[in-house]
Amino acid sequence: MSSSPSTPPQNDTASPGLAQRLGLGWRLHGDGRTVAPGDVVTPRERLVWPRTISIGAQHVVAMFGATFLVPLLTGFPPATTLFFSGIGTILFLILTAGRVPSYLGSSFAFIAPISAAMNQYGPGGALGGVVMAGIALAIIGLIVQLAGTGWLQKLMPPLVTGTIVALIGFNLAPSAKANFMEAPVTAMVTLGSIILISVLFRGLIGRLSILLGVAIGYITAVVRGEVDFTAINAAWQEQGLFGLPEFHTPEFHLSLAGLFIPVILVLVAENIGHVKSVALMTGDDLDPYAGRAIMADGLATIIAGSGGGSGTTTYAENIGVMAATRVYSTAAYWVAAIVAILLSIMPVFGAAVATVPQGVLGGAATVLYGMIGMLGVRIWVQNRVDFSNPVNLTTAAVAMIVGIADYTWSVFGLDFAGIALGTAATLVVYHLMAFIARVRGSVGSDPLTPDTSKTPSPLG
Repeated sequence: MSSSPSTPPQNDTASPGLAQRLGLGWRLHGDGRTVAPGDVVTPRERLVWPRTISIGAQHVVAMFGATFLVPLLTGFPPATTLFFSGIGTILFLILTAGRVPSYLGSSFAFIAPISAAMNQYGPGGALGGVVMAGIALAIIGLIVQLAGTGWLQKLMPPLVTGTIVALIGFNLAPSAKANFMEAPVTAMVTLGSIILISVLFRGLIGRLSILLGVAIGYITAVVRGEVDFTAINAAWQEQGLFGLPEFHTPEFHLSLAGLFIPVILVLVAENIGHVKSVALMTGDDLDPYAGRAIMADGLATIIAGSGGGSGTTTYAENIGVMAATRVYSTAAYWVAAIVAILLSIMPVFGAAVATVPQGVLGGAATVLYGMIGMLGVRIWVQNRVDFSNPVNLTTAAVAMIVGIADYTWSVFGLDFAGIALGTAATLVVYHLMAFIARVRGSVGSDPLTPDTSKTPSPLG
């Protein structure tokens, strides 16, 4: 796919100025108003500003449902998380030189470790864990930028990546149930609304099923008298229309490292997947920016954890908006980031989000946590992971039980829970069994290659 024929050529090799280095200085695509059939607006282009702003607003709507649910489910201030998601997005756009369009929203991979850390050390300890994960992610990004992604693909083939993503989602099942049972009727309305909207509507409305389902659930909760508006009135009286969000400082406990560090494997996979998806849709070679993207996400997570926000990740929700509009301009993401920051400094808005009751969260979480788990299964399916191979079957079997049952282990003063132990089990069991199989020269010893000697004939 290429840009419009009327678009002047861009010389990326000629001494780029500061604007280009920061990912700014977009050129106008064609007449700035239309996108020809089969054409796309590339990351370094933009439409006229009114249209760019409207598309940026769509990105805000697309990311909002998932981004604000993470702080609600973990107990973090929603406005603070929204604030740092905007800051993180701007940082991401700058570090990737405006070549990788993405919004950095709240990562669901952090929900389980944050919840566990909150119970043990409170908000400060949870934030410290987020910062530790961000540091580890930034280091991985630096290594990827210097050495490429080949070593990552060997460390985390699809079987490993899919298993880790799946066990993180299913590990959260008890939390979803706890919220659901607080108000089963409201939770059922929320869950049913999400299901029906996702299947009845196409396009943007279908992709916003979670956000719209939560809105319907919220209205139901208001009718049933389950919403307390006291915080909204207090926010208006104390701070008025504008005011800074609530910031918190992190506390560092080494024992939490085992909870948070495994999350980076999911974030790495999400970032690389996002870069490759955008490259496929735009026709650009974005592999040189994969390391930058991971580093940017790591730094954004460090900044968020240092001030009271949740860890971030590239958002698949916004890929849907780009696919629908065929506009991949990073200018629209600057608009989305600025709008998110403006919303976050409106105390009444943050207080209103924080009033979403447990029943609504339980209905949404039932879908969301299950989706996270099934995303791992989708990775297996898309990459045709062969479960007739005992290496793959045993790896996934052991890791999933460890993660879902939430096994725990304390050693040398460090506490390891289901996600950490499940991740460790995935890596250790897979690579150990694969190594032994290769040494023995077993038939079908390559876990990604089916044993064709056992494949039945098409004639039966």
